[in-house]
Amino acid sequence: MKTQVIKIDKNNPEIDKIQLAAEIIKKGGLVAFPTETVYGLGANALDEKATQKIFIAKGRPQDNPLIVHIGDISDLDSLVKEVPENAEELMKRFWPGPLTLIFKKREIVPDRITGGLSTVAIRMPNHKIAIELIRQSGLPIAAPSANTSGRPSPTNSHHVIEDLYGKIDMIIDGGDTGVGVESTVLDISTDIPTILRPGFVTLEDLLEIFPQVDIDPAIQNLSEKMKPKSPGQKYRHYSPKAKLTIIQGEVDNIVEKLVSLASKYEKQGLKVGIMATKQTKNKYIIGNVLEVGDRKNPETIAANLFRVLREFDKIGVDIILAEGIEEKGIGRAIMNRMKKAAGGDIILVDRKK
Repeated sequence: MKTQVIKIDKNNPEIDKIQLAAEIIKKGGLVAFPTETVYGLGANALDEKATQKIFIAKGRPQDNPLIVHIGDISDLDSLVKEVPENAEELMKRFWPGPLTLIFKKREIVPDRITGGLSTVAIRMPNHKIAIELIRQSGLPIAAPSANTSGRPSPTNSHHVIEDLYGKIDMIIDGGDTGVGVESTVLDISTDIPTILRPGFVTLEDLLEIFPQVDIDPAIQNLSEKMKPKSPGQKYRHYSPKAKLTIIQGEVDNIVEKLVSLASKYEKQGLKVGIMATKQTKNKYIIGNVLEVGDRKNPETIAANLFRVLREFDKIGVDIILAEGIEEKGIGRAIMNRMKKAAGGDIILVDRKK
């Protein structure tokens, strides 16, 4: 398959170019497009044959649900059985934006995109190209991240080209994404809202609206036997080619342990990558050091995480040693992605006494 790559201005999308992409969607094809989180791989959410192409192109497990993207809140009416009262405030505050909500689905929504569940995950992206593509197609668009399943999610068109060129119909180059990690997934189909995947909309944000918000145990569970209720729960995700190990604890202890491990691996003849932060990057005199962001501004780490993992692939390291960060706010989402990428390989270093 020949993949067409077109560049579109993310601030002022050219409608004629968007319409070309929309026609592909309407005809059952696949289009990769930017959102504010990561690039998505889109197909007509109501067309089972089209959505099956997503699973094939990505090599995605069939029981891993897809998120449906809409261009207007009114689009919900044809897709969900009801909009709970607690959804109204969420949509008012966070839509369009990086929050996916779980609703009870109507029959029109194919079981293929929900993994056989009675619920469907829906969000409205906060990105002019994405919104215009949905509106020009006149269809809800199912769109997981536009990468090979299990690889780091794509935050620019070059990442999509690396993974999917020749497998899909079109790639829209809309520049770098902003948020850098996928949307928060919140299940509001139950009595207590439950986070199924942490993201840019944080637990702390949600607790400003609800007196109680649960976190699904599957976020910490890498078991292959569970039935996933949300993308990103069941399988190892976001993984670079090299083995990734996370060192977590007090910053000084992280650095000390990381230097020790890097020295050991280099003596074994291994090429070591070190994922450092702004505060620590100059403390490492061995290894291939890449700065992922600022500990005092963890949004920068979220924005750069997947790009840096892919950079290590280009360098060709054998092992990546990554600094952990505090698991609060957006840090909860960052560590979720890192732990998935590492397959749970974490070294905890003692706190200073």
